[in-house]
Amino acid sequence: MKLTYLGHNTHLIEINQITILVDPFFPEGLPELPKKIHYLLVTHAHQDHILNVEELLTIYKCQVISNYEVTSFFIDKGHQGLPMNHGGDITESGVNFKAVNAVHSSSFPDGSYGGNPLGFVISTEHASIYLAGDTALTMDMKLIPLTCRALDLAILPIGNVFTMGYKDACLAADFVQCQRVIGCHYDTFPPIKIDKDAAVNYFADKGNELLLLDIGESITV
Repeated sequence: MKLTYLGHNTHLIEINQITILVDPFFPEGLPELPKKIHYLLVTHAHQDHILNVEELLTIYKCQVISNYEVTSFFIDKGHQGLPMNHGGDITESGVNFKAVNAVHSSSFPDGSYGGNPLGFVISTEHASIYLAGDTALTMDMKLIPLTCRALDLAILPIGNVFTMGYKDACLAADFVQCQRVIGCHYDTFPPIKIDKDAAVNYFADKGNELLLLDIGESITV
């Protein structure tokens, strides 16, 4: 399972021949992407998570996976999708997607209702990743080790203000029993600028590892 950070909360996940793009947000236009994307995984309806969804669905003829409201929004526009809701899971192309709780809000750019936000656990026989999406720290995170295979990597927001900050994210790593974390949702806008050295050191002092990838940098689990 190879993960490439593409900025903000956008990640490209490659599992064998399957390619998953998470929360596509490319305000300066699409970067170079694989020739085939199979699934767009969307955590909620805010613009900084769905900006390029319709464009990518049109180009790639792929499927969007999200909550019922977000998925239905794009299905109604003639695209393909797989709706989910909290606690459910689906297996597609040998990859399991489990929808887990996220504590946040969700509305489309026009203010219409976007359903409840989600996080996802993506699992295969060999690896498992937790994508928290935009969320506060929540005790529900403690359910993940009880209901999913052991995590190899957690992707957690650390920018504060609109999501949890890095201190809460470090505690979230303990809750989900995954000490290796990729930070996201930071530095994109002025309110979520962080002291990156302080964040990395805070995690290290607590016995966890925080990875702050450059845009385009990859990690394999």
